[in-house]
Amino acid sequence: MLSLSDKKILNAIQTNLPLTPHPFAELGKLAGLSEQEVIKRLNELRDEGYIRRIGPFFDSDKLGYVGTLVALKVKEGYMEKVAAVINTYEGATHNYERKGKYNLWFTLLTQNVAQRAKILDDVRALPGVEAVMSLVSRKKYKVNVKFNLK
Repeated sequence: MLSLSDKKILNAIQTNLPLTPHPFAELGKLAGLSEQEVIKRLNELRDEGYIRRIGPFFDSDKLGYVGTLVALKVKEGYMEKVAAVINTYEGATHNYERKGKYNLWFTLLTQNVAQRAKILDDVRALPGVEAVMSLVSRKKYKVNVKFNLK
């Protein structure tokens, strides 16, 4: 169960992680905790599955990366194994199961088209993968989601 201080920390780090030498000390001031307590609690929240990652979002296009949304058709019984392999790729930001013919989707950022092609070829060769569809974006839409925990 999330405490009031947990909620204060989580609300703040979604969009306002201070860019200071001691950002967790600053968060601690908001939540009434020490820097060490904030770090300890963030680690626990990560271990408990409340936090997936803490870090900046970059404009991947400006940094020269190429991205795609990938849809896979995965045979029954292979979903967990295929998803686990997808999670090992540094450029796979997340994956999720969906209903329908293409039942596992993930986003992939790579340093170039050749690297993307190599990874997609590797994924095509995974046991249980029946089809791969790479949906390269033509226009970028950025959706910002912030959860207000009370």
